[in-house]
Amino acid sequence: MSRAGTRVGVGTRFRYDGETVEVVEMATTTAGNEVVLKDGQGRLLRLSLKELLFSDRAAISPDGPGPAADDDEEIASVVLGQLDSAARVKVLERAEHVREVLTGYRSGTPELARAGEPQPGYCPDRPWEARYAAKADELGVSLRTVKQWVADFRRRGESGLAPKRGAGKPHVKADDRWVETALEVMVEHTEESKPSRTMVIERTRARVIARFGPEVVPQPSRATAFRLLEELERRHPLFRLSTKRNRDIADRPEGVYGKLRPSRPGEYLLMDSTRLDVFAFDPFTLRWVQAELSAGMDWYTRCITGIRITPVSTKAVDVSAVLYQSFRPRRAGADWPRDAVWPEHGIPRSVLVDVDSLEGPGVVSPPLVPETLVVDHGKVYVSEHLTSVCRRMGISIQPARLRTGRDKGPVERYFRTLREGLLQALPGYKGPDIHSRGESPEDDAFFFLDELEAIIWEWTATVYHRRPHASLVDPGLPGLRMSPAAMFEHGMARAGYIEAPRDRDLGFEFLKTVWRTIQPYGVEIGRRRYNGSALDDYRNVKSPYTDSPVKDGWPFQVDPDDITRIYFRDPVDRSWHSLLWEHAPSASMPLSEDALTFARELAAAKYRFPDDRLAVADLLERWNVGLGTTLPERRMALRLSREQAAIELPQTEEETVVSLPSVRKALGQSTEREEPVDGTLTVAPEVGDDDEADLEDGGDDDFYADALEDV
Repeated sequence: MSRAGTRVGVGTRFRYDGETVEVVEMATTTAGNEVVLKDGQGRLLRLSLKELLFSDRAAISPDGPGPAADDDEEIASVVLGQLDSAARVKVLERAEHVREVLTGYRSGTPELARAGEPQPGYCPDRPWEARYAAKADELGVSLRTVKQWVADFRRRGESGLAPKRGAGKPHVKADDRWVETALEVMVEHTEESKPSRTMVIERTRARVIARFGPEVVPQPSRATAFRLLEELERRHPLFRLSTKRNRDIADRPEGVYGKLRPSRPGEYLLMDSTRLDVFAFDPFTLRWVQAELSAGMDWYTRCITGIRITPVSTKAVDVSAVLYQSFRPRRAGADWPRDAVWPEHGIPRSVLVDVDSLEGPGVVSPPLVPETLVVDHGKVYVSEHLTSVCRRMGISIQPARLRTGRDKGPVERYFRTLREGLLQALPGYKGPDIHSRGESPEDDAFFFLDELEAIIWEWTATVYHRRPHASLVDPGLPGLRMSPAAMFEHGMARAGYIEAPRDRDLGFEFLKTVWRTIQPYGVEIGRRRYNGSALDDYRNVKSPYTDSPVKDGWPFQVDPDDITRIYFRDPVDRSWHSLLWEHAPSASMPLSEDALTFARELAAAKYRFPDDRLAVADLLERWNVGLGTTLPERRMALRLSREQAAIELPQTEEETVVSLPSVRKALGQSTEREEPVDGTLTVAPEVGDDDEADLEDGGDDDFYADALEDV
């Protein structure tokens, strides 16, 4: 049997400083054990035994049998690991036969002897040749085979009895210059459409001839060239996968991958947008429309902190709304399960003692203060507005690498889980790509955008946050799989509770700032005039903002989705006030800046002397009768149809007065209201019997066709 160790004594050979030396004497002195070495020229060298054994300058010569790092044999675990269950059983049975030949017992020891052991033919006192012959007759093999089994077992144990495997299928033989040229051609097609293998072979042959000359590089046959491309496919995928996937693989960084490792809740907030694989309804034209989802996720807990669904595409105000929801989560539905609702203070119920004393409906997600925002390079994520808000809030921005979705892998995985767990079960599901789309999924579109957002929020809170995730583990408890809600509790216990700001005026921080001067008639923004009593003390006062981009300018906060009012902060008491647009009473709902611009263009083409009041009234009438069917019009109408604002701003004193029934009646607005939804008041639409019947029937397509002809 080979040995892993070597006895160090007189006669043992070493390699010392590249030369072969032999131990000729070992002595014990007051300084310790020493050895005397002699090299090939007869020179002697005395040094300590410790240095000889542990110094990098010395190594034992690999003379004689024994395992070595550079031998050709694989280690036992590698050999046995390649066997299937049947081959493993066969090796164990063969090992029992070999142990019976060597010791007389199949277990290898008399203490574990089986019934009838040792058998007469395998008694230890019998000669080896007799035992070999007895085992050969028992198994029906040759005497030479049994001897080889015994030799292999003595040298390597059970692994020596495993079937001998070759080195594997050899690589296809070809000239290295042809292979490198073929790989070069494949790399050039990374950003192009997928070529055929035949075209790559022909281009490689032409380039080899042009570069090295004719008949200089041996050209492989067609079958060999195809096998070579199959091997090169492993190094640079080009033919088997999709072109997008091939580009992603080609863009992988070389070397060891790095990774951000969150250690507490709120350390990293991932934000991304994706096109939803389900159609939604246009509430004005009753036709389908594509929707886009923007979501924010806490990396450590995988908790979704913000969701916003927008028609067609995402704007900067939507991204700010998602970020704002991490500070001030939305209220949960009244019919949600109790375990899916988070308390308003954010502390999980498992930490509290008196759970039943909690009041209020609760919120949909835990409030978090993000420290770092991980986003991609989309225009809405690198806008000046979002970066300014993050700087104001003390949030750093970590941009992901270009076209590297794995940098935001958890939120990308959430989008896939949402599609597979919820969206594909909803009416109007259209699949992840054009090849997966049904015949007419838009005919099944059933949900409006606000309804779709409520469904996604409820599924996220009741299913996604409560289901264990394979990636949510604690290194100290590797067998435990936690849900995002449990991971949040674990993060609190590990890093302490993270306090979220509860300032009621925090929402104004996420609005766009516009600098304007205060005139006697108020403030003018985009040819719109705003006025209010909050400006009375500052109409003829010099602005304290000496470095403002506008001379003698004052800052005003503007919501692009609702330009009927702007917000002004009193520099003395730091309180917020709303300034109404002079034509706001003519708009029965929030009006976006895009919608007003479009209304002005329509009014200019229709009237000789149009004004904003006439333009807004004409636009709303056009939408109410279903004439707004162009893509820009539908996008504006969809954004205005949202029952819930992107950023829930607190009511200022002026808005409280305007909401009184008497004031609304004086302004010519309807006083009929529905029940409060999420703390806001909505005007109840007037629906007659005929309108209800039309809604149940899905609308009259002939009416829309006739209306479009009149336009």
